[in-house]
Amino acid sequence: MRFKPYPHKSGKIVRWLFPRLQWFKPSEKPTIYLTFDDGPIPEITEEVLSILKKFDAKATFFCIGDNVSKHPEVFQKVVQAGHTIGNHTHNHLNGWKNENQNYYENINKCKKTILDEYSKLEMFEQVSLFRPPYGRLTPEQVQKISTEYQIIMWDVLTGDFDKFLSRKVCLKKSIECTESGSIVTFHDSIKASKNMLYVLPRYLEHFTEKGFVFERL
Repeated sequence: MRFKPYPHKSGKIVRWLFPRLQWFKPSEKPTIYLTFDDGPIPEITEEVLSILKKFDAKATFFCIGDNVSKHPEVFQKVVQAGHTIGNHTHNHLNGWKNENQNYYENINKCKKTILDEYSKLEMFEQVSLFRPPYGRLTPEQVQKISTEYQIIMWDVLTGDFDKFLSRKVCLKKSIECTESGSIVTFHDSIKASKNMLYVLPRYLEHFTEKGFVFERL
């Protein structure tokens, strides 16, 4: 079945409609905020780290707690490379399809898993960023979660997960929609890897040549 159409660019209207969610981060210098959802996994995340290092780029990784517990060594590599870690629930839950209490408990389980791994590295970082899987939250969930987390959405959705979107179109759309201050969403997942691993180095090269820097949230 074909994916339903989705906007690659969030735009100013959605930012105005949902002001408690962060879609964009203005910056005085040309800056892009790369984010990666759904990892960490050995097959893909390590390749992403290698590409980012080549371009001296920092990013934010919204991790699934279950993947952190399965692949702690990959998680540690992300942390040791200087990237920011965010919460993406423990089991990639859809906020629209889960009871609130179950959803909150799943977020807490992810947080605990991440903090346990930080402690093994003798680090005592906070987990203050949250991205809802599929971007789906109810107003009640937003109110509750925002008391503990900054809820991060995106300005640019690359569409790397879309198997019907060609690699070249994915790259073209991602470049066209990006501006300074954009929060850009990629996925370090097997599903997205065909597009993402093609697009990411070319995207970084394009904006590096234009004088942009890539910072973590």
